Formats: sequence, structure tokens, C-alpha cells
Amino acid sequence: MSRGILVRLLFVVALLAACAAAAWSIQPRLGIDLEGGSQITLTVLSEEEGEEPTAEQVDQVVEVLRQRVDGIGVSESTIVRSGSDRIIVELPGVQDPDDALDVVGRTAQLEVRPVVDQSTIDPTVLGTIVECSEAEDDAQCQAADDQSGAPIVMGPVALKGDQITGAAAEQPQNSTGWAVTVDFSGSGSDAFGELSKTAACATGDAGRIAILLDDEVISSPQVTVACGASITGSTQITGNFNQSQASDLAVLIEGGSLPLRIASEDDGADIAPDVRTIGPTLGDSAIEASAEAGVIGLLLTGLFIVFVYRFVGFLATVALATYALISYAMLVIVGATLTLPGLAGFVLAIGLAIDANVLVFERAREEYAANRASGLRRALQVGFNKAFSAILDSNVTTLLAAVLLFFLASGPVQGFGVTLIIGTVASMISALVVARVFTTAGVQPRWVNRKPKITGLANVGRVRTWLERKRPKLVQRRNVFLGISGAAVVLAVAGIATQGLNLGLEFTGGRNVVYATESPIEPDRARDVIADAGFPEATVQSADAGDISVRTGRISDEEEQQIRDALDAEVGVTDVVTDDNLGAALGGELLRNAIIAFVLALAAQMIYLAFRFKWTFGASAVLAMAHDVVIVVGVFAWLGKPIDGVFLAAALTIIGLSVNDTVVVFDRVREKWWGSKDDDEFIDVANDAVVETLPRTVNTGLGAMFILAALTILGGDSLQDFALALLIGLVVGTLSTITLATPLLTYLNPFSPFGREKKEKVVRDPTDSGAVV
Repeated sequence: MSRGILVRLLFVVALLAACAAAAWSIQPRLGIDLEGGSQITLTVLSEEEGEEPTAEQVDQVVEVLRQRVDGIGVSESTIVRSGSDRIIVELPGVQDPDDALDVVGRTAQLEVRPVVDQSTIDPTVLGTIVECSEAEDDAQCQAADDQSGAPIVMGPVALKGDQITGAAAEQPQNSTGWAVTVDFSGSGSDAFGELSKTAACATGDAGRIAILLDDEVISSPQVTVACGASITGSTQITGNFNQSQASDLAVLIEGGSLPLRIASEDDGADIAPDVRTIGPTLGDSAIEASAEAGVIGLLLTGLFIVFVYRFVGFLATVALATYALISYAMLVIVGATLTLPGLAGFVLAIGLAIDANVLVFERAREEYAANRASGLRRALQVGFNKAFSAILDSNVTTLLAAVLLFFLASGPVQGFGVTLIIGTVASMISALVVARVFTTAGVQPRWVNRKPKITGLANVGRVRTWLERKRPKLVQRRNVFLGISGAAVVLAVAGIATQGLNLGLEFTGGRNVVYATESPIEPDRARDVIADAGFPEATVQSADAGDISVRTGRISDEEEQQIRDALDAEVGVTDVVTDDNLGAALGGELLRNAIIAFVLALAAQMIYLAFRFKWTFGASAVLAMAHDVVIVVGVFAWLGKPIDGVFLAAALTIIGLSVNDTVVVFDRVREKWWGSKDDDEFIDVANDAVVETLPRTVNTGLGAMFILAALTILGGDSLQDFALALLIGLVVGTLSTITLATPLLTYLNPFSPFGREKKEKVVRDPTDSGAVV
């Protein structure tokens, strides 16, 4: 083994050891479907006594609370309006819901005031509203204790929380404590600038500025800039904070003031916040079934890859195991929330991660067949080099979509973006680093080179041999394929229009009823009982004191009675603890953000492909992606399957599947066109590219289908619809590359022909300004 390979192998071992240490030592953050969590019920009150809050006002409170929950690092949370004046907040994995309630439920009215010289104020009125001296224009002042307990008097409000654009906890330089950096809007910056300028020239208490949160002084620092100077743009709140305190304060400030008041215990026990612990939304049997299906699918995928690619296939399968380790370690390090759909996405990504290796092995087979004398190692190196651009482009397009989802979306869509980023990065490390080191080292020994057939690289395979002999004219049938694609879209749209979409709880809202029972019942058994009563899609969780929580779509009182009667016959129902009508969890701002992120993701992918290829390639790929999603939605409409948050994650995954396959084919089209002759037609070159990449398409597709089929058949109700959507999307996305994306490219190319000459980077010889080397 050469020294270079040995060094790279040691690097891979060190990387895997670090990932294993992180995976072992850091506890994962589990979603509410796997671990359960805390449920907080809040009552919203109008600031004006006697007035009832409107639904629109309560929805505004929901959006502010969602920002706060995201700010304290609780991903995959659920925040919904219940009735006209209540909000239910579910926080997965939160161990101390009282601490979460302190941050989530605070009104957080932020004010900034000047501190007044106390020498002009009667000390007997401290703690009340007092009149300032004539020097203060007789405006009202407020007396209170500062953060250290010392009395101060403050002047009128100079600026409020709505003039603040952001806040972040950080450690100031040369300091051991924590502070909160606050950024101002234009008007806020002007107001704070005037305030600090006045304080800078004052003496004593008048040289201070007070910052209040909910009428409590949280900081009253001395302004230390020179007289005549001012502080604009941003400032820092200090106050001997630890990291947790600074982070909570930053969340409150950036989250903004609540437009309505949250009821407290002082308002009465009937409307005080209710905090309870709830069990996972999925039962142990569903989780076990999904785990077993994932393991079976992975074993089948591994066996298939070993069967096709033999020794290097075995090494690639070992590399897939490292992918699982790397992605899990990255997940726990960044603190992402692990949910069952997220797990399924990772399981799927493990199958799709083999795609990069399949690309490399097929390229290596071509090279070895063309130049056997160079040996297996050379063939493998050429395979990695030639496959690199396709691997890079397909992963970058996926990363672009994932990053946009993370920054622009919120809630579960944002969480999906996190897992997609982690999965994509981990797959690239696995394929381009780990698998390369393993396979390169594996083909080094002499005994391997003496028997090249055992490597799986010595022959091009039966599928490729048949294709090379038949050379089917696929792209030349583009009119037929486009007609079939168009008919499929029409059929899908017809299903959506005539059958409608069976929107899930996240989109429609529903009903949540908590039952007290005479004797305990396991949630898994309760799920079976309620499913037998005609509500198989109901979400059933355990609650405090042995209660059972049942969440369904919008049902009538008669249907609720059916559920109650079924539970009563099983264990006896003694009381209905709560009966709430819930709003949509994926409504309003969250849906708008998701749609915006989705559209921008498509635009970013098209721009990237236009940059890497040409606008004709980008437009063809994006139209194919939209076609794939529409067809999957149409199939679900015809089958009456639910369109919920899990399906939304599946739809986003389908986009990745589609563009991945299309980019691989387009990369081969570009390569062959650059190497073509002047009399070659673009459509013929495109057809050759499709035919030559079919072995990779078949092998990658089958590898992923083993996992998805296992999840669909064996994964239980919780994952079957998710896996079914991905399975349909995988088939449609693979076919659309041949039947839609490539035919569209051949139609668009005459309008803006793709250059036949590859643009080479020109490097000039510094010793001869006229020579090109």
C-alpha cells in the first residue's frame, strides 16, 4: 500500500473515530413522535377589559410564539390555535416545561428610557409614577429598582420593542460574561442615538440609560462615549448574564412583543396556563416495524450492490455504514431534532448515497474495458475523476434547495432542510472520501489484479452489453414521450380537481379530546380500538394521570361520541378532560414561507444549472421536477391518501430525486456533445447519453426501491404513505428524465444552441506575454 493511500486511510479512521465518539457521548434530540414532550395550553386575553380577542389577533400571537420556540432551539414543535382564545404549544423532548413557559408565555414589552437625576425627586414617592422637574418638561417619570436593587428614576419612553430588528447572545471581547447585542431599525437607531448623545454629556444617574422588559429594569448601563458622540445602529445589554440567561433574553427581544396578553395564575385557575407531559404520537409497535423495515431494506440494498459490483460493491456497502455514522454524528452535534420521517429520509439517503459509487463504478468499467493494460487502480481513478462533475452538480443543487428551506421556511419544513443538508454533506463525504479510500486500497493487492473479475470492474455488465448491442432510439420518440407525460399531468390534475385533496391535520386543523379512563390503557391498544371505530388516521397519545389524548380531523359530535363509546367499552371513560377545536399547524405564515422557499429553491436550481450547463438545461430540469411533484400529488388525490406534513417532506425529497437523476444524464450529454463531430446531431448525442447512463439509472433505482418497498410494505401505518410517495416519486422522477427532461432539452437547444467546444481555462506563461501554455 502506497504512503499516500495509507495517510488517507488513517485520516478516514480518525474521522470515523471522532464521529463514533460524538454519536456515543451526545444524546440525540428526539421529536414528539418518538419521545413525547410537553404540552402547554395558553389562554389569550385582550388588553382592553371586556373585549374578546379576534381569531386574527390570536394567529398573530401564534406566529410570535413560533419565533420564540425556534429561538430557544426546540425544532419540530407544534403551535396551533384552539378555539377563539386558546393556543396549544407542544414541545418535543422538553424536560422542564415550566422554564419553556417562562420564555414562551411572557408578554415581553420592551422599553428604553433615560435615567433621571434623583436629586430633583422626592424619595418618598419612589416606586410610583412621579412628575419630573421642570428641567424634564414636567413629563411623567417612573421610579423603580434597577437590576442590582438600587432605586432609580426614569424619564419617558424613548423607543420600544418594535423599533428593534434583531438580538443575539454573545461574549464580548476581553470579557468572561455574556451580553445581548441589540440591532435597531432606522427610527430606533435615530432615537437611541439622541438618547445616548444626551446621556453622554450628563453626570451622575442622568448619564445612564435604562432598558426595561415587562416594566422590569434588566439593564441600566452608564453611557461611556465622549460628550457629543452617540450610539447608533446597535448596542449591547450587559448585566452579569450567563449564556442561558443571555440567550433567553435575546429570544424575547427578537421575538417581539405579543400583541395580546397571556393569562397567568393571577387571572384565575380556569384560564391559567396548563402544563402537562404527553407521550409520543407513535407507538412502540410502529417504531419497531419501521426500524425492522429499514434494516431489511438496507440489507437487500447491500446484497444487490454486492451482487452487481462484487468486491468494490462490498467496499461501497461498508462505506454506506460509515455514511450512517457520519450523518448521525452531524445530527447530534448540530442539535437537530430526529423524527420518524427524518429517520426515513436518512434511510432513503443511505440507499441513494450509493448512486455516487454506482456512477464511479460504471465509469471505471468503461475505462477498464477501453484500456485494460492500465490496471484496476487507474480505471478506478478515472472513474472518480469523470464522475466527479455529475456528483458535484447533483449534490450542489440539493444543497441549494436545503439551505433555502432552512433560512426561509419554519417549523417542520425548516427541520427537513436541516436533515437534508446533513444527509447531503454526509453522502458526499462517504462517496468521495471514505469509499474512494476503501476501494482504492482494495484494488491495490496483486492477487486482486491477477483476478480482476472478482472486483466487479472487469466487465461492463449484462445491461450495458445489451444496450450497446441494441442501441434503442429513446429520445427520438420524444413526441410520444411528451404526449404520455402531458396525459399523465392532465390525469393528475383531473384527480386533484374532481377528488380534491385529503388535507391532513396540519393543514385543516381538527379536534383534540382528552379522556379520563377507569383503568389504564396502553396507547398502542387505544390506537387499535379507535381505528376499529372508523378513525385509523387519529393521533393517540398518553397524557398525565393515565389520560388518553385523541387528535383527529374535523369531526362532528356524533363521531366524537363513537370514539368515546369505543374507549368506554374497552376500559371505561369517566370524564372528558378537554375538548378543543384546533387550528391549522401548517397555516398562515408557515405555509407562505414554505411556498416561497419552494419556489426560490426551484429558481436557485435552475440558475445553478444554467451557470453550469445552459439555461435550456436548467429550464428542462425544473419543468421535469414540477411534473414529478404534480403527478405524485395527483396519485394521492385519486387514492384518497392524506396530504400532510409528512407528505410535504416526501414532496421535497422527490424534487431531490428528480434533479439528481436529470443532472447525471445532462452531465453525460454535455460530455458527449463536447467530444462529438461536426456532423453529429444533438438529438442523437442526447440519446446516446441516455442509453449509456441507463445501467447507472437501473442499479441506483433498484437499490433505493428495495428500501422504499420494505418501508411501504412493512413500515406500519406511520411510514407507509411517506414511503409510497417516495416510491412513486422515484419511479416517475427516473422516467421523466428520459420522457420529459431530455426531450425538452432537444426541443429547446435549437433556440439557444449549446456550444460544441469545451471552454478551457487559459493560463499565460509569465515569461512570455504572447504565449499560451
